[in-house]
Amino acid sequence: MHCQTGSRGTYVPTTRTTAGDPMERIERLASENAVVIFSVSSCCMCHAIKRLFCGMGVNPTVYELDEDPRGEDMDKALRRLLGSSPAVPVVFIGGKLVGAMDRVMASHINGTLVPLLKQAGALWL
Repeated sequence: MHCQTGSRGTYVPTTRTTAGDPMERIERLASENAVVIFSVSSCCMCHAIKRLFCGMGVNPTVYELDEDPRGEDMDKALRRLLGSSPAVPVVFIGGKLVGAMDRVMASHINGTLVPLLKQAGALWL
């Protein structure tokens, strides 16, 4: 991920061609790294959530759905998963769904986000 503050984060091109159900692909991608963000490059809320994690010293893996040929299908699957619209940003920590911006911010405010990040091995404070 291209954080303004340095080299934290990883943007992963999602143009690899892998067959299968979009939900299976999301689950697989979400389980491959400690913190995974499904994002859209032009979304201000996505930018804010990426900045939150970068500011905490976390190195999230970011999948930009608007840069993926199958991103629209993944977006639809994320909408079904969350039961809401818009679907992004969607955050997984330790392979488990945390949720969209509202759930991540609530976890940050109530003090449960840092323990989740530590448990997933994404934060060493």
